[in-house]
Amino acid sequence: MPVCYVYMVRCEGGALYTGWTNDLLRRLAAHQSGKGAKYTRAFGAASLAWAEAVPDKSAALRREAALKKLPKAEKEALAAAFDPARFVLLRPAKPADAAKVLEVFGWYVKNSTASFLYEVPSEAEHRRSIAATRRVLPYILAENALGQPLGYACAHPWRYGRDAYAWDTETTIYLAPAARRLGLGTMLYNGLLAALAEQGYRNAYAVLADPNPESEAFHTAFGFVCEGRQARTGYKNGWQGVSYWLLDLADPAADSGEPPAAPSPLPAGRLEDILAAARLGAGWRAIAGR
Repeated sequence: MPVCYVYMVRCEGGALYTGWTNDLLRRLAAHQSGKGAKYTRAFGAASLAWAEAVPDKSAALRREAALKKLPKAEKEALAAAFDPARFVLLRPAKPADAAKVLEVFGWYVKNSTASFLYEVPSEAEHRRSIAATRRVLPYILAENALGQPLGYACAHPWRYGRDAYAWDTETTIYLAPAARRLGLGTMLYNGLLAALAEQGYRNAYAVLADPNPESEAFHTAFGFVCEGRQARTGYKNGWQGVSYWLLDLADPAADSGEPPAAPSPLPAGRLEDILAAARLGAGWRAIAGR
């Protein structure tokens, strides 16, 4: 089941309305447009004051009931410590999210050698790319409670993506510079790697600009192993190298030496369940049963 959220909305007169939902941004928009709860329709909903992620509807209902019993001062203390710009939401990306993805990726094209591109792709080009990727592989978007993009992670076929390479995939992750130190990269990669493992992919490759100590440490923490380095691979702000990293996604107990089944798309709704678990802190191996 997708993650649920318990929240408080600040009404126009200053009062706090408490509720729960499994789609925080959509529910907030409903409150603000006068289509939400009877209370917010009557008193107006100005902004999100506080939110918390919980595992399921039962937990949400319990937390909502507990919040409604709190004194006003305690509710205000929760709201004072809450920053909607740093509250992470994960969901599958759609082609319509191309502009949000490019807002993140474009910074690296313009300001970093993490991407070897010189020019930011067009929005139309990226819409097509997201649509093509989603047909066979995960594409995950991270936003904050204001609807602003924080980062994304996706995968692409490795080399030809067919025949003997059918079980190999290449991972990609980019975070908005302002989204550092939120635990976001860990959430995104746990969701991505769990999805790839469940689809039946055996190898996840990452190609990093070299040197890139921060990204190397990040991939090492997930169990990636450096397979090699290649100097003078691309010219952007001088000659840049790349390093190749590999993570074995397979379940060792299921490796019988027989040809494995070909990777297949996830069942409908399964990616949302995986992202819910990753958002709540589960590691990719636990999610995928590895």
